[in-house]
Order: sequence, then C-alpha cells, then structure tokens
Amino acid sequence: MFRKAIAGCAQHAPWRLITGRRSTSTSVSSAVDSILLRSLKEHYEEAAKMNPPPKVSPPSPFGIVTGAMEGNGPVLKRMYGDEEISLSVMRLAHVVGGGDEDDDGINQLFVHVVVSKPGQNDSLHFLCGLYPDALGIHSVSMRPKHESQGFLAVPSKYNGPVFGDIDEKMRDSFHSYIEERGIDESLFPFLQAWLYVKDNRNLMRWFRAVGTFISGQKSAKGA
Repeated sequence: MFRKAIAGCAQHAPWRLITGRRSTSTSVSSAVDSILLRSLKEHYEEAAKMNPPPKVSPPSPFGIVTGAMEGNGPVLKRMYGDEEISLSVMRLAHVVGGGDEDDDGINQLFVHVVVSKPGQNDSLHFLCGLYPDALGIHSVSMRPKHESQGFLAVPSKYNGPVFGDIDEKMRDSFHSYIEERGIDESLFPFLQAWLYVKDNRNLMRWFRAVGTFISGQKSAKGA
C-alpha cells in the first residue's frame, strides 16, 4: 500500500526527483572539473621543465622562416639560382600512423619540399622521409602555386605516378635533383631539434587552452 502511494507521488511530482539529481550532478561535475584542472596544471608544469635540445643552426644557405614556430607552413627557405626552395616538416608517425619512435628523440621525419620558379604557374612538390642517415622520396607532383602546400592537401589534378613504380634511373635522378638543392640528411639535426621544441610548445599551449576553457576564464588573445 505504502509502496503504491510512493510510486504515485513520484509519477505526479517528478520534479522533486529531478531537482535532487541536478544537485548531485552539479556537485559531481564540479569535482570532476577540479580533478581535471589539477591534472592539466601538473602536466603543464612538467612540460615547462623540458630541457631544450642543444641549439642547432640549419645548413647554409637555408634560413628559418619568420613565425614558423607558431604556424604550420614552411620552416626553411633558400634560393637556388632563381628557384625558391621551401621546406615543411612533421613527424612521420603523424602521417602514416604508429611508428617506432622512442620517447627521447624524433628519429623519423616527414618533409615537404616545394621548388618554385618565377614565371611558372606550377611548383614541383616532393614528399620525403628524412632520417639521421638517409632521405627517401615518397612522391613527386606538380601543383599550382596558389594551391595549399599542406602535407595532407589533396592535389587538384593528377598527382603523378607511384614513385616506387617508376624507372630506377629516374628515381635516382630525382634524388640527385633535390640533393643538389641541399635536401639531404644534413637537415636532420636542425629539423629534429626544431620539431622537438615546437611539439613541446604546442603541448603546453594545449594544456593551457583546455584548462582555460574548463575553468570558464577568457583566454588572452594570441595565447
């Protein structure tokens, strides 16, 4: 009898139960936020303690692109006669997934080389794997100069044959072509150190941005 009466009250006055749930839910949410914010702060402080790698300069005559550390565009540029050579870099594991990288180094890099000439509407693009002792070309394509130079940008036209399927003599010639323009394993020490620092900065920025969002604070412009 009493059970039926209680059930009837619950059916006719559900807001009482909902109010209790909301109160409990708000309390739990606040506790979760606090735990998460504390964890984010701890990881941010840990990342801030990173010992930067020894300072390495890029091989001459490459120069570092202004603002490259804050963006996703080219890192290095140089002139080769009337040609402009630009180079972007990221971890190879971020492109192909997985990878055998250890925690103490970035041993496999993926570089995007763009060769541009004045008066030409298209640029020559090379996607390469870069290692401490070698560089290997993955693909060669022609793209309009105005087209995005991002790693994963989809070309607007035919992207060329599979590099491994073309004649070995032609493959060797392409390797010689970019080596003459300074694209070889000598770039590895600088790009490895540069990418290590950039990854750490991005990680710290991410910890700070997520923490600011959860705490409800307004982020400073450009932070």
